[in-house]
Amino acid sequence: MLLSFFKYKSRIILLVLLTGILLLIRNFETCLFYDPFTDYFKYEFIKQPYPKYDFIKLVFGLLFRYGLNSLISLAVIYVVFEDKSMVKIASVLFFFFLMVLLPVFVLLLTYFDQSYAMVLFYVRRFLIQPLFLILFIPAFYYQKKNS
Repeated sequence: MLLSFFKYKSRIILLVLLTGILLLIRNFETCLFYDPFTDYFKYEFIKQPYPKYDFIKLVFGLLFRYGLNSLISLAVIYVVFEDKSMVKIASVLFFFFLMVLLPVFVLLLTYFDQSYAMVLFYVRRFLIQPLFLILFIPAFYYQKKNS
């Protein structure tokens, strides 16, 4: 066990560092990103009107955060698997999910009322949190194990 640790020491340290960066992004989200929905979704929001927001700043804030989380997630995938083809597949998937989720978020915000707040909450959650990383690592592990 100890010998295995020393063999993968640099990968473990890098993985801990990347995870720490993801945690720092989460911890300092209110300072780093414009998102008035952070406070809105912390409290009872089901029957509350949406907060006032600047649409352009909100979209670019979401894009920036999604981009940061995606880049760090791709680095984590590379550190865990050391396989560039998995990183390429993951980057295509990240781009695909962005192209699906961001328009859905914009449509929900623009054309639907507050009765769709839970749907908006979950779509936003996938855009601002590295949830795809949690899904991709087991899927790539399973794929690598079975090939």
